[in-house]
Amino acid sequence: MIEKNLNIAVNHPVKNISGLLQVPTNAKAIMVLAHGAGAGMQHSHMESLSTSLLEQAIACFRFQFPFMEQSTRRPDSLAVAVDSSLAAIKTAAQHQPSLPLYIGGHSFGGRVATHAAVNLTNQVSGLIAYSFPLHPAKKPSVKRAEHLASVPLPMLFINGDRDRLAESDLLEATQKNLPNLNLHWLPGADHGYKTTKRSGITQQQTYLAAGRLTSEFIDHHSARIKL
Repeated sequence: MIEKNLNIAVNHPVKNISGLLQVPTNAKAIMVLAHGAGAGMQHSHMESLSTSLLEQAIACFRFQFPFMEQSTRRPDSLAVAVDSSLAAIKTAAQHQPSLPLYIGGHSFGGRVATHAAVNLTNQVSGLIAYSFPLHPAKKPSVKRAEHLASVPLPMLFINGDRDRLAESDLLEATQKNLPNLNLHWLPGADHGYKTTKRSGITQQQTYLAAGRLTSEFIDHHSARIKL
């Protein structure tokens, strides 16, 4: 496996953000994977997500948002976060130009990717959001989904069925109005993919399922592109 630490040039509020490129042997696609609002790209959750993708022959390009690069707790504005995502996407495409390119991320990172995707067409093949945060905890709303109708890419949302940031009835109602959105619920998993003993499913099994679902999504849409 090829592994490289990369610097990504951004406009503000810092000049560069960190990135980590991991390319397994015989990679079939590359995923630009953004972290959430509470922890950076090296958090154990992001490590586990990346491992599940690498095991499916999907290269990963993780990167830090500027606020995490500066070790501040307050997430970047949406505009800054989107600009950073676009810079990371451009960097990934430059380093692996022959691989189909997919974008996404966990929670905040996945939400930002959906906004970045509004102006992306031929460059990116699809989007996968892990634990898409439809609304804040205990504040059900669909406001964060209003722009999804403008996303031109095929999308896959993989949420736990105990996710307090995405009430199932609201997310499913949103999905019904978006023909390019596939939605999958992970049994027993919460927003961070932690599971309960009662579910009979381990957290490791949940990560494996997320990797498999991502791989199947990529296989389907990459095959369509080749046709």
